[in-house]
Amino acid sequence: MTTGTDAFVRPRAVAAPAVRLVVVPHAGGSGSVYHPMTRFLPPTWDLLLLDLPGRGRRHAEQPVTDMKALVARVTEDVLAVSDGTPLALFGHSLGAVVASETARSLQDRGTAPLWLGVSGRQAPGIQPAIRLLDPSLSDVEFVRRLTRLGGMPDRLDELPEFRDRFLKVIRSDLRALDSYRPDPGRRPLTGALTVFASTDDALAPAPGAAAWAPETEGAFRRRLFAGGHFHFLGDAFPAFTEAVVAEIREALGTLSSSAATGGREGAY
Repeated sequence: MTTGTDAFVRPRAVAAPAVRLVVVPHAGGSGSVYHPMTRFLPPTWDLLLLDLPGRGRRHAEQPVTDMKALVARVTEDVLAVSDGTPLALFGHSLGAVVASETARSLQDRGTAPLWLGVSGRQAPGIQPAIRLLDPSLSDVEFVRRLTRLGGMPDRLDELPEFRDRFLKVIRSDLRALDSYRPDPGRRPLTGALTVFASTDDALAPAPGAAAWAPETEGAFRRRLFAGGHFHFLGDAFPAFTEAVVAEIREALGTLSSSAATGGREGAY
């Protein structure tokens, strides 16, 4: 079983980094999808792209279908690379849930991230606008539904073995999402939280972004982008990464004063 540092793709080695940014992929995705972020991060930042079980560096492992078990695995992975360097977490869609719950788990273990970024997901406790996991859907209709959201691997139907493996992984990921039941009495995060929303995201409509605010006692901010569920892929990746960098820098700059002021900022 791949654990700890072996669970991450590390595009570049950074000695004594100023920030360690951990990225958790979306359902069916691997950390390699986020490799382009490397080119637009400050040279002193360490980027760690997580591979969840069933893909990438963990392709030989069975996907995890229970959210609590998945968060426990990811918590241990992140703890294995934590050394006191300021820690930031980002996740999209499934990754948003895993990253936000891992941030809480890390906080409970005394390793609270300074910043959490979430994208493409409704706030905990709010059901997604569209339920993707429907046992009655054939593979053809399931792929058609996913294709409408974007972010699908190229030439999927031309590679039957890869297609079958991909569908197994993504169905497992969606079962993990279906198992997600946040504890309503849990403590909020202490670090900064930024929600990245998009104008045409059918799974996480932009007006719902404000519902993430109670998830933290730290600074809360929102960013709005044009596009659908995978608005940041392709040509949009540079601008999106620059926005992530700006949000983390904001959290770094207010780290010493946020506890005293309790202030929040937020605007689209």
